[in-house]
Amino acid sequence: MKKVILSAFALVMFVTVTQAQGIRLGLKAGANLNKISGQSFNDGFDLSYHAGGFMEIDLNKSWGIQPEVLWSQTTGKPTNFKTVYTSTTFNSTLDASRNIKLDYLSIPVLLRVNVTGMFSLLAGPQYSILINKDNTMLQNGKSAFKNGDFAMVAGAQVNLKMLRIYGRYNIGLQNINDIDQKDKWTNQQMQVGLGFRL
Repeated sequence: MKKVILSAFALVMFVTVTQAQGIRLGLKAGANLNKISGQSFNDGFDLSYHAGGFMEIDLNKSWGIQPEVLWSQTTGKPTNFKTVYTSTTFNSTLDASRNIKLDYLSIPVLLRVNVTGMFSLLAGPQYSILINKDNTMLQNGKSAFKNGDFAMVAGAQVNLKMLRIYGRYNIGLQNINDIDQKDKWTNQQMQVGLGFRL
């Protein structure tokens, strides 16, 4: 099923690119305010970072597609792992006294609506792959967090010639708890940053 979805996505992207009126590449970086929602984590937002590249594909003057590839970090502070799960379950690498840092390779594919020449709205799906799985292993070799996360993204962007100023909100739709079903963990993230068109 995954192969069918990926093949269909690749075909759509190929057709889109071949019919596009303009294609531009760029680099971007910025800050994340994120939290892992769930009773096992603090409720506040923590600061982390993201960086990567983007492509602007114009379908016409009003519509376009903006796929991106980002390294993005999520952090969270466990509050009550020791009460929800026995203390012997967790390796010292997943200590309730330390922040958890999850590094993701995030791939958002966003629909871009050009409201004016300088202002765009963006929205679309994002799939993220956990790339530091070894840092979240339990004593029995099982990962505490799932390998992937699916989210929806919505935001806005100011376009100033080669400069892009953006803000967006990412809400995770998938439970990333890979231990059991006692507690649902989801990612929430606000991002602000700068992009530079090459």
